[in-house]
Amino acid sequence: MSEHGEQVDQAGTRTRVGFFGPFGTFTQQALQTQPDLAAAEQLPYRTVPDILDAVQSGEVDLGFVPIENSIEGMVNFTQDALAFDHELLIVREVVLDIEHCLLARPGTTLDNVKRVVSIPVATAQCHRYLREHLQDADILAANSTAEAAQTVSESAEHDLAALAPRVAAEMYGLEVIAADIADHPENQTRFLVVARDGIPAPTGHDKTALVIYQRADEPGSLIAILQEFAARRINLSNLFSRPTKAGGLGDYCFIVYADGHVADELLADTMRSLHAKQARVKFLGSYPAFGEHAEAARVETGGRWADADAWLAAIRRQIAD
Repeated sequence: MSEHGEQVDQAGTRTRVGFFGPFGTFTQQALQTQPDLAAAEQLPYRTVPDILDAVQSGEVDLGFVPIENSIEGMVNFTQDALAFDHELLIVREVVLDIEHCLLARPGTTLDNVKRVVSIPVATAQCHRYLREHLQDADILAANSTAEAAQTVSESAEHDLAALAPRVAAEMYGLEVIAADIADHPENQTRFLVVARDGIPAPTGHDKTALVIYQRADEPGSLIAILQEFAARRINLSNLFSRPTKAGGLGDYCFIVYADGHVADELLADTMRSLHAKQARVKFLGSYPAFGEHAEAARVETGGRWADADAWLAAIRRQIAD
């Protein structure tokens, strides 16, 4: 850190973080929750591939991108870009509670609103509120929630409102005329921090992301993969299939988010076995998991695994020269 609180590297250069912009998006709001990233130089990009390209080329040091929403599911264009198009490592995850607000120019009331602008995902997540309170309003599309807020701020009309984060109201001089209006209150988005290299040290509460390509599309191939994790009592927080984009219909790979770190012997042994038995395994990173959760089952299994290893080693020492 510099004396001004800026994030700097060992050479004294300020760390650069590319994020899914523009300024005032939920992505930037999530980034701001991380003290070290909030102190870094923040550079907005229009698309997730643009961010990942910038990280890979060295234009920025880190990328900050959305990966999953509790309502909409995985952000496939982010996941696919990491799996197929870039050689980057996930080094952190951040989870943000999403609060959708209706923003308008000062003096605007809900009765004045005849048009609502935002991204389709946001309007879909606030469908019930819009139907009940603004059923006659026209819904307009924007490229981002921040762009929607900027559009309202630049309009001279008082009949236009934006669905956007609260932080966008402060940034664009708007007022919150309705807060927390999403249909589902437990709306959260998960974000990833990616880098060119460097695996964070294990914390005891970590995740590892893998892309697993099958050796052959045949009955039982998924079970064979799952058994590698189940035999070692490794929990999978997420598992889904994606088309490989290299073959025709039916050519799929599996993307796995597993509890544990590549430094853990159990997970390392699982990865070793998968690498030997499957067509290909791509390592996407081991990184600290968000939040605090007990890892008792994994620790207990690890102890039993170590005991079994010592037992086998004792037997092998008896082999005649």
